[in-house]
Amino acid sequence: MTYPSIYPTGTTIYNPEKCWNGYTIFQAKELGALLIDMNGGEVRLWEGFHGMPNRLLPGGHLMGSSGERNTAYGMQDYVDLVQVDGDGHVVWRFNQYEFIEDPGEDPQWMARQHHDYQREGNPVGYYVPDMDPLVEGGNTMILSHKNLKNADICDKLLLDDVIIEVNWDGDVVWEWVCNEHFEEFGFSEEARNILFRNPNMRPAGGGMGDWMHINSMSLLGPNRWYDTGDHRFHPDNIIWCARETNITAITEKATGKIVWKIGPDYHGTQALKALGWIIGQHHAHMIPRGLPGEGNILIFDNGGWAGYGAPNPGSPIGLKNALRDYSRVLQVDPTTLKIVWQYTPQEAGLVHPVDSNRFYSPFISSAQRLPNGNTLITEGSGGRILELTPAHEIVWEYISPYWGQLFNVNMVYRAYRVPYAWVPDIEPPKEISIEPIDVKTFRVPGASPIGPKKVIHVDGVLPYRASAALCVEADLEETDEGAGV
Repeated sequence: MTYPSIYPTGTTIYNPEKCWNGYTIFQAKELGALLIDMNGGEVRLWEGFHGMPNRLLPGGHLMGSSGERNTAYGMQDYVDLVQVDGDGHVVWRFNQYEFIEDPGEDPQWMARQHHDYQREGNPVGYYVPDMDPLVEGGNTMILSHKNLKNADICDKLLLDDVIIEVNWDGDVVWEWVCNEHFEEFGFSEEARNILFRNPNMRPAGGGMGDWMHINSMSLLGPNRWYDTGDHRFHPDNIIWCARETNITAITEKATGKIVWKIGPDYHGTQALKALGWIIGQHHAHMIPRGLPGEGNILIFDNGGWAGYGAPNPGSPIGLKNALRDYSRVLQVDPTTLKIVWQYTPQEAGLVHPVDSNRFYSPFISSAQRLPNGNTLITEGSGGRILELTPAHEIVWEYISPYWGQLFNVNMVYRAYRVPYAWVPDIEPPKEISIEPIDVKTFRVPGASPIGPKKVIHVDGVLPYRASAALCVEADLEETDEGAGV
């Protein structure tokens, strides 16, 4: 897709009556953790603070990290997980997972945290009525890394994913190590062969296989499935998703076993075929009790490229062999795998397949269910955050104006909406409606406006109508009104 070189940033659409109004927190690239109001006003900046993700707690406290490991030796390893108050004072820090001695660097303890964490009191890390995360005390679930080898996977060094639970004093009280459950994931023989030859090798640390790449982790929390006797959905169980394998799974906390799973393949049952391939997904979680859609699983299905399996024209060796150039946000019943709600190019009003890639983030991204039934979507690769009604109307849209120095992109990893009351030292802002710009008529200052023009009628030429040949070429249907969509 070709993007325009100039386009608006900040809040571009805002309907206060239809939005769930509050503050939005996200990582504004190297600038730091940024809190904005609904009109895009910048309320608070934690300068230079890192976040994978940034997460606001009640009282204006913020969680994130003070820094990242040298990328020559680690990949997305954050030094610590930190909680600071509204003035930036450290309230809590965890870094005692592994003692790191990288060449040329000062030896230090690190958390090796990446992608996700959850503070006790709230299973998913975003606002849920009557499920506030603890600001003081309580345990924290952390997604971290560990370097190791497993001959059943391959003979190379692996960058493995681990989930740990730490108490307020920083003691690790529980640990789950991903590679130890390799045989539970259901890889085909083709996939195992590809994994052995190339477990998604990355150059960090002299070369290591980022074979799974788990990018989200949360607890299930109280839910109707467990209440009716389905023990796969115990509130303490942990749901996670892995972008490189197209797997979303639930780990039983009591045993460490996988008790529910979709992927790595999506053709084994009629239910999986109807669900369709989920590729490179992010932020898979169960919608918590107290929010519309509770008990269903919400997933940002990125598309892009991921998976191991049979070679094809887009993947000559079978690495990253599942391909799709648009994204989907899916709300799925975990017991039937039926799609309950979705936002895809079709709901976005795009012509499929001609311009489906106008809703597309092949990496990062997220979706948050809001208390009024709306969904906050981070279409991360283009720095776009939007709030949708259940009927798919965009009632708020924000484009990050912050580009990175290392990579010239304005990507947003994950954004969260929180109540105004969570930042009690700031007066709630005035909410001013922003009507969508009519891009057909808008011109930047200095450009020629749309106005009267001489219209020339050419003999024998009828008013434009999409031809049947064009419809066939685009795999569309012709209707009485022209090309169907």
